[in-house]
Amino acid sequence: MEEGILYKKEYFTRLEEFASLAPEAFRTFIAFDQQVMESGSLDLKLKELAAIAVAHTTGCPYCIELHVGNAKTAGASKEEMGEAILTAAALKAGSALAHGVNALNAYDEKEDDVLYKKEYFNRLSEFSKLVPTAFQSFAAFDAEAVKGGTLSVKEKELIAVATAHTTGCPYCIEVHTKAAKAAGASLEDTAEIIMVAAALKAGSALAHGVNALNAYDS
Repeated sequence: MEEGILYKKEYFTRLEEFASLAPEAFRTFIAFDQQVMESGSLDLKLKELAAIAVAHTTGCPYCIELHVGNAKTAGASKEEMGEAILTAAALKAGSALAHGVNALNAYDEKEDDVLYKKEYFNRLSEFSKLVPTAFQSFAAFDAEAVKGGTLSVKEKELIAVATAHTTGCPYCIEVHTKAAKAAGASLEDTAEIIMVAAALKAGSALAHGVNALNAYDS
């Protein structure tokens, strides 16, 4: 590893070392990852676009590199890729804002042992009074990001579902699963996109393992 450089494309080739370091776990992950990315209820192009979105949420440069190439091979345009990334950006920002209702509860010293309730999400509108300009700007961005464009509303909402499972926001999962269903997504579609998110979140941890190998050897 070159001094001071933490990410380089060539470092990703060290991933294969896990085949001997943790052979069974590595083998079963690869099998899972390959199965998830096969065409099923959803086609490969949409799965790869969702993978790009999730990779931007996990912040894995190796995953971004890999899945952008895969999506391009599967026929995705640069415009579709851009829309998928902006959907992920809206969901990552939205997750932070949605969790703000928990912050409001904490600030108000709400005496409730339950940290997540659907009704808490109703407090989100309070931010329109606390920080009106920023809230309105976010709301406009969020609406634009999931609006139909090169990708359909259904495709964007499925990407949003995948991203919401990556950020771990229960409010976002609730909102976007229902929105995906309303846009025509089936339960099978929803399940497949969640599995893409699971594979990418696990894959991000594994991909960063090459950095751990470099650190261990230094």
